[in-house]
Amino acid sequence: MLDLAIIGGGPAGLTAGLYATRGGLKSVTMFEMGMPGGQITGSSEIENYPGQVDIMTGMELMESWPKQAMKFGLKHEMQQVMKVTKTGDTFSVELSDGSKQEAKTVLLATGSVPRRAGFKGEDTFFGRGISTCATCDGFFYKNKEVALIGGGDSALEEAVYLSKICSKVYLVHRRDTYRAAPSTIEHMKACENIEEVSNVDVEEVIGDNMGVTGLIVKSKESGETRQLDVPGIFVFVGRDVLSESLKQEDGTYLCDVNEQGEVVVDLRMKTSVPGLYAAGDVRIEAAKQVVCAAA
Repeated sequence: MLDLAIIGGGPAGLTAGLYATRGGLKSVTMFEMGMPGGQITGSSEIENYPGQVDIMTGMELMESWPKQAMKFGLKHEMQQVMKVTKTGDTFSVELSDGSKQEAKTVLLATGSVPRRAGFKGEDTFFGRGISTCATCDGFFYKNKEVALIGGGDSALEEAVYLSKICSKVYLVHRRDTYRAAPSTIEHMKACENIEEVSNVDVEEVIGDNMGVTGLIVKSKESGETRQLDVPGIFVFVGRDVLSESLKQEDGTYLCDVNEQGEVVVDLRMKTSVPGLYAAGDVRIEAAKQVVCAAA
């Protein structure tokens, strides 16, 4: 039986493994489908990690983390966790190969993924002109026009970021007001090369064998359509947390979650179930930053 099963191999999972093994737990396994590191490895520019003076990529930042964490005995199993259940004081971790492992305690650190908007052509051109990471892919559209879909803080912040790289940014939003902080809205409106395309529905993304060539939007007021000729589209319509492994046979969750499926924890990352913890982006009120996930 494991002392601790860690589900997820990003900054939260790796740091938990480091502290748990160094703190004396003998049997700690981290379950991560791919190589450890998490979503931050896809970022092209990081300049706000404490103590890191030089700008570096996410891959460079996370490169030494697995080696450090495993130095004290953390084991890595390249498996997907399908379900976590609890009987008495023992947790059962069901894996994608059909096997099960028992554990005294479990830490869920599976993170979150960008939410798809659901418009026509999104799946077809995802990765071929449609992106959910401006810092990862913005450079490819240097001095070109792009469209960004969304109306929250993240969307407006990314629009400002892209405005420094691209010749023009079309900010496409389904409402005529934004769900962002007043200071963020003010900052966005101060950018001369951001054009607001508000109160519209995204009809379709069009393209060819080379990728995206444009975005068609429809006015909610007049019903008129407009084609934005852009080679790149960035989608920021929220994130979905990866807490499905906590779902039980009856459809309920093993512990308390909010309406978005985020795991409810206290200041010590404890859930409503003794022995079950959650850390990183999968928990409530997560700051979506590496330093916070690690902490």
